[in-house]
Amino acid sequence: MDLEEKNIAAGFVDETKVEDGFFILKFQNEDKFPGNISREIDNSYIQFHFCVKGKGKFFFNNSNYELPLEEEKSLLLYNPQRDLPINLELQPKSWLISLVISIKKFHSLFSQEAGYIPFLSKENSDKKYYKDAEISPSMAIVLNQLMNFNLMPSIKSLYFKAKAYELLSLYFNRTEDPNMEQCPFLSDEESVLKIRKAKEIIINRMAEPPSLNELSLEIGLSLKKLKDGFKQIYGDSVYSFLFDYKMEFARKLLDSGEYNVNEVGLKVGYSTASHFIAAFRKKFGTTPKKYIMSIPTTN
Repeated sequence: MDLEEKNIAAGFVDETKVEDGFFILKFQNEDKFPGNISREIDNSYIQFHFCVKGKGKFFFNNSNYELPLEEEKSLLLYNPQRDLPINLELQPKSWLISLVISIKKFHSLFSQEAGYIPFLSKENSDKKYYKDAEISPSMAIVLNQLMNFNLMPSIKSLYFKAKAYELLSLYFNRTEDPNMEQCPFLSDEESVLKIRKAKEIIINRMAEPPSLNELSLEIGLSLKKLKDGFKQIYGDSVYSFLFDYKMEFARKLLDSGEYNVNEVGLKVGYSTASHFIAAFRKKFGTTPKKYIMSIPTTN
């Protein structure tokens, strides 16, 4: 498999070689429509997929079998008996990071600890292995650092290598006593959970969202940590994120045909139609009325 040979489809963003037999793939779909990404991967590789934002769906066996991947979920794929090419449908506003590592390289990482990794045991060495799991808060931090990389290009390879190994370590971390404070990211984990709560709050109250000060008090996090952490995890400021969410929500309401422009504006928090129209035009480059007129009608 030659991952360096580009096969770019809608939404493909970046590919970084960590070292021989180890790659990081970043997929990002900022379009209004689902994007399809295809990539040949043979059976000598293990795949780790992490949905940072939005959702996607993997298709196998000529699209006869599918595996969904939701936000904040991971998917491990390994099948030594057949190739598992990436055939991914990525939904709008979705981010996904994948680690693709050869089985030879992977075994070398865990040769002394193989007994602790379920699918590396002797009885599973020749069996396919699919596993979905939650993305832990500490893993979410690393994933967003990879997605929002903004350091000097000259250190990108080194930085990605460090983060790839950190991500694998966190994925396979085994703590016998879950109450023991062994995780070096414990404070960050708590912050991530609070920031996720902040996102839920502003979405649930998007018509009348709290101020940043009110939000920081409600989630129990300082204003600086809220602003910096939200930017790191979701790639945008609190209110820029909320603006984009409200406009997408408004567009879906208009698509439904069940509400007029004034009603949609009120539902997403605009007391006057003119303010909603201006916001919608800023986001989509057209007015809500013109957008409705552009929607195909079905007989």
